[in-house]
Amino acid sequence: MKQTNPIILIILFLSTHLFGQSESATKYNPETLSETPLYPIPAEMTFEEYQDMNRRMSQAVLLSTIPVPGITHYYAGEKKKARQLFYIGLGGLAGIIIGGSMMEKPQWPDTTGSLRNNYEIYNLDQENEVWYKRIPISIEGGETNYKLELVNKESSGPGGGLIALGILVIVGDFIYDRVWGFEKIEQKRDQVRFKYGQKMKLSFKPLIDPLAGKAGVALTLNF
Repeated sequence: MKQTNPIILIILFLSTHLFGQSESATKYNPETLSETPLYPIPAEMTFEEYQDMNRRMSQAVLLSTIPVPGITHYYAGEKKKARQLFYIGLGGLAGIIIGGSMMEKPQWPDTTGSLRNNYEIYNLDQENEVWYKRIPISIEGGETNYKLELVNKESSGPGGGLIALGILVIVGDFIYDRVWGFEKIEQKRDQVRFKYGQKMKLSFKPLIDPLAGKAGVALTLNF
């Protein structure tokens, strides 16, 4: 008896396995970009209601990762609110930019007069210049011991408050868009399903085939 080539058996097994997985994934777990199967819908259902019923929460979560203000409300079909949130976010960004332009160049602390004794400065007037503040911690034998604390350059100017306000506006805008956007999607889906779910009527019809010896029931869904 001729022995079957094991390579052919492996290829047949993998082809059957992969085809089964692809068919199962298409049927039970369709991808976001795949075509939606066509199902009968009530004649009185509007296109807007059809869109609301088919909005996916997973798609909304994916879009919400994009840092664009109002994008979640836009996917929820709330285009007017999405535009408002977008312009609010732009206003916050403009506040940060304007506030940054009003800030002065960062400088080291004031060391005029006796204030110079409060700091230890290394590599003066060089690129790697480092400042430490002298903080007294103890006195021994009439001499004061200090602890050195790193000091950085500080910016000054009237733009600090504007920058903080812009950050708060952007953060609040994103939180509102995501939280209430998800809520709006869920609310719209529930409204459509509740409205047309009440109109659904089920009818049963017995099916009997004496020749084949089979019996069953046909379930019909009407609106």
